[in-house]
Amino acid sequence: MDDALNRNDLQGVIEADRAHVWHHLSQHKQYETVDPRVIVEGKGLRVWDATGRETLDAVSGGVWTVNVGYGRESIANVVRDQLLKMNYFAGSAGSVPGALYAEALTATMPGMTRVYYSNSGSEANEKAYKMVRQIAHQRHGGNKWKILYRERDYHGTTIAALASGGQEERKAMYGPFPAGFVPVPHCLEYRSQWGDVSDYGLRAANAIEEVILREGPDSVGAIILEPVTAGGGVITPPEGYWPRVQEICRKYDLLLIIDEVVCGVGRTGVWFGYQNYDIQPDIVTMAKGVASGYAAISCTVTTERVFEMFKDDAQDPMSYFRDISTFGGCTAGPAAALENMRIIEAENLLGNTLAMGDRLMDNLHRLMEKHPVIGDVRGKGLFCGAELVADRTSKEPLPEKTVSAVLGAVMKRGVQIGMTNRSLPGLNNTLCLSPALMVTADQIDQITDAIDGALSEVVGS
Repeated sequence: MDDALNRNDLQGVIEADRAHVWHHLSQHKQYETVDPRVIVEGKGLRVWDATGRETLDAVSGGVWTVNVGYGRESIANVVRDQLLKMNYFAGSAGSVPGALYAEALTATMPGMTRVYYSNSGSEANEKAYKMVRQIAHQRHGGNKWKILYRERDYHGTTIAALASGGQEERKAMYGPFPAGFVPVPHCLEYRSQWGDVSDYGLRAANAIEEVILREGPDSVGAIILEPVTAGGGVITPPEGYWPRVQEICRKYDLLLIIDEVVCGVGRTGVWFGYQNYDIQPDIVTMAKGVASGYAAISCTVTTERVFEMFKDDAQDPMSYFRDISTFGGCTAGPAAALENMRIIEAENLLGNTLAMGDRLMDNLHRLMEKHPVIGDVRGKGLFCGAELVADRTSKEPLPEKTVSAVLGAVMKRGVQIGMTNRSLPGLNNTLCLSPALMVTADQIDQITDAIDGALSEVVGS
């Protein structure tokens, strides 16, 4: 770490943070007696805080974002050059990086052709919802306006995005929510709603059809799903689930919206998580790893069929998509995204994600053999989770306070991991792992060794 970045130099920064910054997901009472953590530098997978403490970051910026790691000079350079040439113009006009990234992005997504830019995952999903609602009015006489979402999935933090979220603690105290967002059952076989069934994936998908029939097929226009549920417990879809979901969407003329905010841009070892499951979405949303946090950008990507619904009557002044995102006009985002994509291709980070993801899962399964507190291990690529239980037979969740203590013990060992956080009452018990896509075998082992030691320390297993 740069010698200039020492605690004495940064004490003023810490005090300014304590006095003026309102941190995300934080109870600030603690900062009356302890210093807030201030991150000052990052390189590769490692970050340093204002105390000089070095940590291996196994959650890519805390929220699955920094896919290509910290300190990428080439991304900083292309962003700087673009900002000097042309930093911003409203999205009603085009830009060079915006056009080039849209072309490159859709080339990785067969069947998808159009990119709508905004600046966060929440906003990307809001755009998708507005598309569904406008189509309902233009094409269905105001019908087919309801949007289905899945229990445990998360789609953002705005009021409408929360309305479509399946995490009750995230939603608590923020209602009332807008009408028309309807839940369908989760697909976590480890916590099956129907007992021990041989065709759980098919049963979970059929439950979606049951909701459609209950609501009325003429009222339901879309469903939004994560390809792998992220903050709701790292849930990989069970066998048979996705083909049946696709079939149901086509049967009832539902637009299939895939939320790739976490899974997208290489996290599962392919460009997008849905590509693991042979499905064709109508709308795909993404953010986080699109530019690895080097600039704010999100994308709502559609098929040409969806796009055409907003341009078929040029004489109707209300027939186009009447939406705007101010910072969707920033050029830094697509410029950074282009270089981010180049790095992933040049360094074969998709291949590394598959190889290191296998190693991570193997290590986690070995830990499961050693520690009875690990009830289940799930994951895809470098997106993995371990659900902690007090008893394997009953599957009683380990208390959230104890899971938090495990995280603290992992941090003492120089590694930062995540957990389900204020999401599911009584079920915030899954450790979450998502290191940058260029993680090495030694770093994978360091992560799981830290978890091993922490479980022994905290749980004694």
